[in-house]
Amino acid sequence: MRPDNNGTFVAYIPAISGCHVWGQTPDEARVELFYVFEMIQEEYKEQGRSLPKDVELVVTNAS
Repeated sequence: MRPDNNGTFVAYIPAISGCHVWGQTPDEARVELFYVFEMIQEEYKEQGRSLPKDVELVVTNAS
């Protein structure tokens, strides 16, 4: 997760393209990412696809 230029935070899962969210705080971004990840898991399941084995939340602080 890293702060965006406008003071918000970005959380993402590098192994899944497009799996990223913004929040006003790091905790808010983590919670939002959890919900997005749940939706992505459902999409993968419906499409018969497997999630990458190296799925992890990345938290970084950009300055």
